Amino acid sequence: MPAIKAVISVAGDDQKGVVARFATFLADRGVNILDIEQQVTRGKFLMDMLVDLADMAISLDELITGVLGLGQEIGMEVRVALHDQRRRKRAAVLVSRERHCLDRLIEDWEAGRMRGDVVCVLGNHPDLEPIAKEAGLPFEWRTAKDDKPGHFTWLAERLAHYQPDVIALARYMQIVPPEIVEAYRHKIINIHPSLLPHFPGAKPYHQAWESGVRVAGCTSHYVTEDLDEGPIILQDVFHIDVGRDTAEDVRDKGQKLEGKILSDAVQMHLDEKLVVVDDKVVFRPGLSSFLDHQGNGG
Repeated sequence: MPAIKAVISVAGDDQKGVVARFATFLADRGVNILDIEQQVTRGKFLMDMLVDLADMAISLDELITGVLGLGQEIGMEVRVALHDQRRRKRAAVLVSRERHCLDRLIEDWEAGRMRGDVVCVLGNHPDLEPIAKEAGLPFEWRTAKDDKPGHFTWLAERLAHYQPDVIALARYMQIVPPEIVEAYRHKIINIHPSLLPHFPGAKPYHQAWESGVRVAGCTSHYVTEDLDEGPIILQDVFHIDVGRDTAEDVRDKGQKLEGKILSDAVQMHLDEKLVVVDDKVVFRPGLSSFLDHQGNGG
């Protein structure tokens, strides 16, 4: 019988015996562990197991219930995901009027640097439709002016239609409402033009220029109900020549980084390299690499 693969991910406070508990549980039920990656970071234990379910002695529902129960028993978060190599993950992009982040996402997607596909571009202005159409992407928009509830109802419906695995806010200048944040918890990635937690809110480049800092930057982070306070994924910096650079110079330098930091974060999410533990993003140890290794014959 061909292998039926799944990935079991475990995360929580580090403690003794976690690997043994899960390995014994799986072995007793006929589940073969093909590969395993584990690490301890800042007192947090992370483990990913690639398993073969072909000879499993119980049903998939029983397996999921069992490992979730074991995780609850020892205080660990557990996730089970069937690994279907034929299914490519899906990314939705939300935009307003600025194009630089959308340009970079499309560039990286077309170059094959994403472990998935951009499937739609949704926005609150029509300005970027030509960019999306040139890339062969569906573009849909509805104004948020004077009717934010209507815009967000429409947005929720379109996201439900496209079923994205990740949503990139490519300078989408709207505050995502709590119901959408909750529906896509740790799946919405924003790019903020400052080194959070510094200069949150509006006009961060102007704030940086006015403050006289020598270094500024941008931050990709997961979106939560608290504006600009979600778990940080990536950051990068640029230097400000105080006394010479204008506020516009600072903005131009920052925008050159924004697309890269957003796209890199989206790629890492699609690659399953990110996990949120205690409201902090921790990088996972090579999950995609062992999936690829096994897929190429192990």
